[in-house]
Amino acid sequence: MAQYITLEDAKTLPFWRRPVALLFLMALAMPIAFNTWSALLNNFVIEVAEFDGSDIGLLHTVREIPGFLAVGVIAIIIFVREQVLGLVSLILLGVATAVTAWFPSMGGILTITMLSSIGFHYYETVNQSLQLQWLKIEDAPRMLGWLMAAGSLATLIAYLAIMGLWETLNLTYNIVYLIGGGVTVLIAIVAMLAYPQFEAPTVQIKKMVLRRRYWLYYALQFMSGARRQIFVVFAGFMMVERFGFEVHEITTLYLINLIANMIFAPLMGRAVGYFGERKALGFEYVGLILVFLSYGGVYYLGWGVVVAATLYVLDHMFFALALALKTYFQKIADPADIAPTAAVAFTINHIAAVFLPVGLGLLWLISPALVFVLAAAMAAISLMLAMLIPRHPEPGHETIFSRPLAQAAE
Repeated sequence: MAQYITLEDAKTLPFWRRPVALLFLMALAMPIAFNTWSALLNNFVIEVAEFDGSDIGLLHTVREIPGFLAVGVIAIIIFVREQVLGLVSLILLGVATAVTAWFPSMGGILTITMLSSIGFHYYETVNQSLQLQWLKIEDAPRMLGWLMAAGSLATLIAYLAIMGLWETLNLTYNIVYLIGGGVTVLIAIVAMLAYPQFEAPTVQIKKMVLRRRYWLYYALQFMSGARRQIFVVFAGFMMVERFGFEVHEITTLYLINLIANMIFAPLMGRAVGYFGERKALGFEYVGLILVFLSYGGVYYLGWGVVVAATLYVLDHMFFALALALKTYFQKIADPADIAPTAAVAFTINHIAAVFLPVGLGLLWLISPALVFVLAAAMAAISLMLAMLIPRHPEPGHETIFSRPLAQAAE
């Protein structure tokens, strides 16, 4: 029989059974499966299924379809609690990851990718909603930074195992996928059994919510999704295709990213709290413009593997500042809008993701450098949008064009 407890009453529970502890446990679980899949993906599809740039673009388009359909979460939470849906989605992600190597054909890889993606995107949608409902506004930037660091720690352990044991024990794709996915499933089941059902103080609206005053948040989400695709799909693929990186070498690169994230993500969370969302996002987008243009230099100017690897790490670090988008929305949102808007935002975030990978995969065959130049242009548009965020956003003062409520009252 499920136990229901309010967030206020949850303060009397042992720390390990409180809502924030559950958020940390989920933050540990998801990256183990997802990043195990990601670390092996480029080598797996090239070696086993002989993918080229166009094929990898198609794969990622299929992977992003459930993200585009994340708005369906609104219909599901009418019948299923968000907390339960998040954990069930984690189990689906883990199971699909575990059996990935059983389907080494194009059709099999696309099918299992779709299933794992449903788990991943529905989990991420619900997780973002729970974070913004369960964390206080004043604590959110700092805690989101620590949650990112926790996810990096879990992935670090997985990557260390892959890097250290891949050649030593002559591991296969099947063994690594089974272990990575299985660990995520185990953690999700433990979380389902060990924690009560937490009741947020505000009942969430269970229908689609599109509000005009959230337009800037929607626009930033759209550009973030378009820009992210180029990093996720093509940056790692470049390292394998152009420089011949093997599994343990790609994993070493991911390892450096994780260590950097563990160190800098909590600092970035504090920076967002101190400097505000506009400056934090502005810094991120300026950095990404420079990184993407430099990626183009790898092709146009013949820069070597050290430059490319350095850019890859910087690229990953800048994306960590995206937590400022979450805190911006938390500050401007009606508390009852958080769950439905998280779903709508995920769909908006993935609009470009459905068609960009395939289109850019074809462009990649013509000129990989142009793909990265296009990404720099997207980052520049994001920068212009971020400058519209006020220093202290709040309901009624969502952009620099709207006056704070206190001034409006005068």
